[in-house]
Amino acid sequence: MCNEHPNTKNITLKERIEALPEDSVLFRSDFPEYHSEFVGSTLSELTSSGVLSKIAQGIYVKPRKSRFGLVLPSVEKVVKSIAARDKAEVLPSGMTALNALGLSTQLPMSYTYLTTGSERTIKLNNRQVVLKRGVPKNFCYKTRLISLLVQALRALKQENIGNEELRIIRELISKEPDKNNLARDVDMMPVWMKRIVKPMLNN
Repeated sequence: MCNEHPNTKNITLKERIEALPEDSVLFRSDFPEYHSEFVGSTLSELTSSGVLSKIAQGIYVKPRKSRFGLVLPSVEKVVKSIAARDKAEVLPSGMTALNALGLSTQLPMSYTYLTTGSERTIKLNNRQVVLKRGVPKNFCYKTRLISLLVQALRALKQENIGNEELRIIRELISKEPDKNNLARDVDMMPVWMKRIVKPMLNN
C-alpha cells in the first residue's frame, strides 16, 4: 500500500499530522487521498503515542503540551471546527448560553449547542459537549446577542429573572452596535421575552 502522496514531496501522512500546530482539530475524513484503513491506523498509532487525542468518532485533536500535562483545545474551538466541517451553524443553548452572556457563573458539567448539522456527543476535558439539532427559528436572528439571549432566557425561565439578570441584559442591549437588526430581532422574540427586552431599547 502506498502511504505517501506525490503532492506532499514524500512527506508521510504521519509526518504531516505531527507537523500540524498544537490545538489543531482534525477529522478522519480530512485525508481523502489516502486509503481509509491506512488513515485509521495512522490516527490510532498517533493517539496511542500521545500525539493526538480522540474526542469522538472520527474526530481528533492535537493537544498542547504544558508543564501540567496535555491541554486540549477549548470547547468553542472544537465546536466551531465541527460546524465549519459540516458547513453548519452552531448556537450555545441552556447553561452554555447563560455562561456566554454572563447570566450565570456556574461551571456547566456539560456544554450544549444547537446545530444545523449532525447531532453528536464529544468528550472533552472530562466534560460532555452535546450538539443537538435546532429548529430553523433558532437561527433566524441577525444579531448573535438575541440568538443567545433567547436560549439563555428559555433556560432561566421567566420566574427566575430578577433585578441582577435584568441589569446584565440591559447592559448587553446597550452595548449591541447593530441597533437596526437588534430592534428587528427583539420583535421576533417569544412574547414574554419581548415584553422584558423591548422597553430596554429606548434606554
